[in-house]
Amino acid sequence: MIRYDLQKVKIRMGISNLNNEQKKVKIRSVKFNAIMNTILTLSSFIFPLITFPYVSRILQPEGTGAVSFANSIVTYFTMIASLGVPTYGIRACSKVRDNKEELSRTVQEILIINLVLTVLVYIAYFWAVLNIDKMHDEVVLYRIMSLTIILNVIGVDWLYRGLEQYSYITIRSIAFKILALILMFLFVHEKSDYVVYGAITIVAGTGSNIFNLINLRKHIYLYPVKYYNLKKHLKPILVFFAMSVATTIYTNLDNVMLGFMTNQTEVGYYDAAVKIKNILVTIVTSLGPVLLPRATYYIEHGQMDEFKRLIKKAYHFVWILGVPVMLYFMIMARESIFLISGKAYGGSIIPMQIIMPTVLLIGLSNVLGIQILLPLGKEHLVFISEVAGAVVDLIINAALIPKWGASGAALGTLAAEMVVLIVQIWALRNQGFGLFKSVQVWKILTAAGLSTLLCVYGKYLCGGILPIDGIVSWFLTLTATAVLFFLCYAMVLAAAKENLFIEVVQSVWNKIRGR
Repeated sequence: MIRYDLQKVKIRMGISNLNNEQKKVKIRSVKFNAIMNTILTLSSFIFPLITFPYVSRILQPEGTGAVSFANSIVTYFTMIASLGVPTYGIRACSKVRDNKEELSRTVQEILIINLVLTVLVYIAYFWAVLNIDKMHDEVVLYRIMSLTIILNVIGVDWLYRGLEQYSYITIRSIAFKILALILMFLFVHEKSDYVVYGAITIVAGTGSNIFNLINLRKHIYLYPVKYYNLKKHLKPILVFFAMSVATTIYTNLDNVMLGFMTNQTEVGYYDAAVKIKNILVTIVTSLGPVLLPRATYYIEHGQMDEFKRLIKKAYHFVWILGVPVMLYFMIMARESIFLISGKAYGGSIIPMQIIMPTVLLIGLSNVLGIQILLPLGKEHLVFISEVAGAVVDLIINAALIPKWGASGAALGTLAAEMVVLIVQIWALRNQGFGLFKSVQVWKILTAAGLSTLLCVYGKYLCGGILPIDGIVSWFLTLTATAVLFFLCYAMVLAAAKENLFIEVVQSVWNKIRGR
């Protein structure tokens, strides 16, 4: 009886909750997180496939180019407001995720820094809108697009990724993409609706961050936890910010330089090619967001063998998926562009073929930089690689864009990504991970080479059978050649007994048999 009464007193005083509050955050397996992230990736793949063919035909290159140019400008301001937090926050939260009080303090400290800077960024942004003609001419569009800045900050997406809450991230992201899809078909009907399209892209991309803020109370204390130490975050945040600046410069510089040095039509051509490239990069790098918090956790707890095992599989995964994806879409660039964007985007075909190798290059640098160097605390080496890439991109863009437009910008991006990867390979030359020996590249290249020959032949046959140039013809050609290419690729890998491919097939087969 005394014991029962004591328990009731504890409940009234809130003492019984102490143990619950100190429980570790429920962390799913890497396999579950990978599945969730794959679903999220597929939603990011499907959404543009559905919307862009519709939007590009209505808005034409000028309309999509205006929104793409505005988005590139806003991205720079968002980058400054974020101050490197999106990546640093994942690492910082994953280190203290088992202690709710420390996690709460960390999140609040980072958020305070973020919000103070956001106020200053908004002042600079609206000054630019009022004083720069290119922006002032589209003042309504730029006002609406500015919502991206605050939504990125208050969304604290880095917390949920640090806690590996991928089921939540996936569900709310898909829900808002569906909402944006409905809004797009309801409200985008004329060429002048490009401002509405800009607003809807915000709903699809960052609208769900409002729910992140509402859901915050489930993971941290919302009241001040005292003993804040903002200073300890400043140095690493500034390093990550410098990395973010370098990355954003050479990933968005193309659109900005095209907009200022040529015209919105060239921006539209380039944007169509980059949209397809970005979808493919998201698929090839889909393991990256899942592995960063887990890799950081392994290093923090001295589990280096687990860390190396994880990284080798990620590196292998990029090779086995990146090579065929890159080659297939280089061959089928014309059909892909016309199917997704329409014949008005013929100027996107060559830029897409030029930029496709970056799918593999970005995938490899994602593993070396984001999944190895960052968890090891060597972010300064990642920064050096990205600065090198940004400088190369700037020089090549300045030289080639005036003459070659979108194709010149694509060459600049290709050269930049090659430089980033080369610098990162050099930085890891003495680390002893054995990555380059762990992948049987010759088997992958052989399979991809044979598949390429079959794909080219299949495309030639489709050209004879389907002489009419139209949506049905493009779709059937892509479907037929994709089946030929990837089926041949899988069969050759199986015949060559490629390690990871066999492991994945056996795993899937065992699950099917188990059911």
